Amino acid sequence: MHIAAQHQQSQIQLNQHGNLKHFLTIEGLNQATLTKILDTANSFFDENNNLITTPLLEGRTVMNLFFENSTRTRTTFEAAAKRLSANVLNIDIARSSTSKGETLRDTLWNLEAMAADIFVVRHSSSGAAHFIAQTVCPNVAIINAGDGRHAHPTQAMLDMLTIRREAKKPFSELSVAIIGDIKHSRVARSNIAALQTLGCQDIRVIAPRTLLPVGFVEYGDTVRLFSQMDEGVRGCDVVIALRIQNERIDSPALSSQQEFFKLYGLNEERLALAKPNAIVMHPGPMNRGVEIASGIADGTQSVILKQVTNGIAVRMAVLALSMQGQLQAQGFGDMLSI
Repeated sequence: MHIAAQHQQSQIQLNQHGNLKHFLTIEGLNQATLTKILDTANSFFDENNNLITTPLLEGRTVMNLFFENSTRTRTTFEAAAKRLSANVLNIDIARSSTSKGETLRDTLWNLEAMAADIFVVRHSSSGAAHFIAQTVCPNVAIINAGDGRHAHPTQAMLDMLTIRREAKKPFSELSVAIIGDIKHSRVARSNIAALQTLGCQDIRVIAPRTLLPVGFVEYGDTVRLFSQMDEGVRGCDVVIALRIQNERIDSPALSSQQEFFKLYGLNEERLALAKPNAIVMHPGPMNRGVEIASGIADGTQSVILKQVTNGIAVRMAVLALSMQGQLQAQGFGDMLSI
């Protein structure tokens, strides 16, 4: 991303004190901001690595606005908000007044008038969360829960928290392989941006040529493209398998599930090429036998279920940090001074 575009992204997402105002994309945020999210998320675990409940957002209202279905992401945001003692409303957009002809702006303005503090937005259109934050409800904290092919920043940060907690090495010393539909994946895009910002120098993206993106030059020398699976995973510390979307199967981009698994599925033989203590990750939901073998998904190197738990902690952190200015004004600032 160009410097001017990064600055614009930073201005949208941070307030005048450099604190998180919206969380729309990884791009434009610096290492200190991402580290603060990770440190804050880590603080929500007790000494037994169980998530805590805190009154940090008591009296606040979080509205989940999912224009695109995702039970897992919505549920973890709901769990995160409740662990912060916030009020949570799940708005059924399909049944809302937008289906009766009301404009999206009017629907959002009405929700804002109901004393909403945070909108968690998931949308099939890239840039939807930015649009809402910039032109519709700038006074409500907007958290992007995934928009089109553009970004999935909380997924990236829960992946970063998982890597930090489980790989137990500085990001600058890690080799990370991301496998699957790189071309259409907002998870891949956000993960690459987060890894680079946190200092990772060896990021490998692995996919059939039909699922590799064009124009990856912008990511620089730290990102390498591989069309051969074995070469890409060799010597890696972290292996992330992405979900292959059903609509890609039996299309010109992907011949069949069996063919993909044969060439790019993560199985025992391929995992053996990575480092012996390499961790295996997947954003879910998994297609077993397509992108990952069941033995690997359930194996000792898998941290997939830990990603789910870490996702709640990261979403707690992002929700709390987006309210940091108001919390500080009320004397709760020390609770977020990580």
